[in-house]
Amino acid sequence: MFLLGFLLGLAVGLGFWLWQQFQLNSYLERVIQPLNSHSYKIALPVLPRLRQEMSMVKQQQQDLQLSLQTYQELLDSAPLGYLQVDEENQLLWCNQQAREILHLQRWQPGQVRLLLELVRSYELDQLIEQTRDWQKPQVREWIFHPSRDHAKAMLELKPLALEATSLPLPAGQVGVFLENRQPLLDMNQQRDRSFSDLAHELRTPLTSIRLVAETLQSRLDPPLNRWVKRLMQEVDRLINLVQSWLELTQMETNSTMLLHLERVEVRSLIFSVWENLEPLAQYHNLNLSYSGLESISIQADKSRIHQVFVNLLDNCIKYTLPHTNIHIEVNVISVSEFMMNDHQSQLLEINIIDSGLGFAPIDLPHVFDRFYRGDKARHHEPESSETAITGSGLGLSIVRQIIIAHGGTIKAMNHPETGGAWIQIHLPQVMANPLSEDYS
Repeated sequence: MFLLGFLLGLAVGLGFWLWQQFQLNSYLERVIQPLNSHSYKIALPVLPRLRQEMSMVKQQQQDLQLSLQTYQELLDSAPLGYLQVDEENQLLWCNQQAREILHLQRWQPGQVRLLLELVRSYELDQLIEQTRDWQKPQVREWIFHPSRDHAKAMLELKPLALEATSLPLPAGQVGVFLENRQPLLDMNQQRDRSFSDLAHELRTPLTSIRLVAETLQSRLDPPLNRWVKRLMQEVDRLINLVQSWLELTQMETNSTMLLHLERVEVRSLIFSVWENLEPLAQYHNLNLSYSGLESISIQADKSRIHQVFVNLLDNCIKYTLPHTNIHIEVNVISVSEFMMNDHQSQLLEINIIDSGLGFAPIDLPHVFDRFYRGDKARHHEPESSETAITGSGLGLSIVRQIIIAHGGTIKAMNHPETGGAWIQIHLPQVMANPLSEDYS
């Protein structure tokens, strides 16, 4: 009887143990099934399979950690600054360049602190917020004024011209790449000062050379005086180049160009400029066509606006195909300023369109850059011609500075119908002529 009871208890205990093993195996199967869903099936008992999957996960974790460390080392040695903030704008990490650019002496790796406590830059904070809200990369430039705890140290820090490119990251985080553009600006300013000093020094000897050439020309007989004439032309070109460079440098240095504002009748000014250039236009059989407002005035510096049209129409004559027209269209457009009274301001729109080959797409972004010369194929004159007109590459740069000084804008395009160059100017301060119709 005792033996029967022992066997019965053994059977119940063995059955309970087997049931526990079955439950454990079922649980482990459910645990490892997601881990092994993408891999091939291995005919192994459950526990060895679990150990293998755990080993694979650990290896993947180590690989990810190694990759993260590698990327951090790359960013830390990159020439650009980089910082990363979380959804609450707390600084999570930044590289060495970012610490130097933003003067983050108070931040140590591993710390999580609010970015605004470390960097007093409204522009940077706004850039991060816009990137997070719009979920799109953003680019912004601004002048950054570093801050220090001591007033004496703040006086020693110079403002920096920064450019930041931000990008949205998962979980509300934002990454920002920083570029210190101050060295480039300093180098450009130093270059401009050097060129200006050189231009000042060149004016006197060039004038002396021209005086000598004039004396020689009056004393030489043909055909020898032809060479002196060519010499004088080249000297004049150099004098104009030096003068244009000095003028452009002065415009860019003085943000507020001194303008003598007066009432300027636009149509009369355009035809006055064309009369001066008409002999050159007739040589190429070119005509001027005008459309738009017959009588409209603006408040502007007449000599400067005259210079604008001289440069633009001269370029049109150079690059327009013979036996074609140069078209100028003048209109007034209304633009909402979105002020308290929803005021409508009026701009004068001037379109200058030629019938040449237009701008090459690669040239369009640089048309108004100083010394930039586009494709020579646009020029309809052969290079060997004695009458060929060569520019300094400063004319359009001067035009842009004059338009900006008047509060206007200028844009270069290719006209869809003629295929030629299309210069569009917008100028404010439109004045209705007393005898003209109301255009508003």
